[in-house]
Amino acid sequence: MPEIKWRLKGKWLKNCNCDYGCPCDFNAEPTHHVCEGMVAMDIEEGHFGDVDLGGLRWAGMYKWPGPLHEGNGTILPIVDERADAKQREALLTIMSGQEQSEGAVFAVFMSLVSRVLEPKFAPIDFEFDLKKRSARCRIPGLLDTASDPIKNPVTGDPHRILINLPEGFEYEVAEVAAATYIRGEGDIEFDFAETHSSLSHVEHTSEGLVHRNASS
Repeated sequence: MPEIKWRLKGKWLKNCNCDYGCPCDFNAEPTHHVCEGMVAMDIEEGHFGDVDLGGLRWAGMYKWPGPLHEGNGTILPIVDERADAKQREALLTIMSGQEQSEGAVFAVFMSLVSRVLEPKFAPIDFEFDLKKRSARCRIPGLLDTASDPIKNPVTGDPHRILINLPEGFEYEVAEVAAATYIRGEGDIEFDFAETHSSLSHVEHTSEGLVHRNASS
């Protein structure tokens, strides 16, 4: 059980190489067998013990050689360069899967990782509009990705899809969008276009995801 209580509430973006409607959310094999992409969060409110984390951002770039549950993933943690020493330590502790219950999101992810690359501290430019299903995350020299609504192939009108996971550990409800592009460089390289994007507002704690919308 975690000795230090923490909480991260804010905007959550996950873009990957799968087709729209990432099969991982349905316990199915990734579209192309391998799983590659990014996840990032803009923390609106947060703390790790008595360390305030509000206003900071973090991101992760990742590669799995197959379905996540088979493990062997590689991940690159990226922390907002604005974070001071205590905040950096706090965020890296959370991202490493420490100080949390087994079912908490970072603990789950890290149980499937065999290689953690040296963390980077960099400016993270984060734009996010949940209602418009639009986002962008830019980290110079590492990552650039953007999301926009999926378009109806006949009319060109924006299409709306929700994923609802009443027992989810990453998010409970997410808007599905199109990752118009995902480009990674440096330690983890990839280049995809018109793939899956999930946008959500989440609240993660040392005990796991806070559920607000699940029906009984």
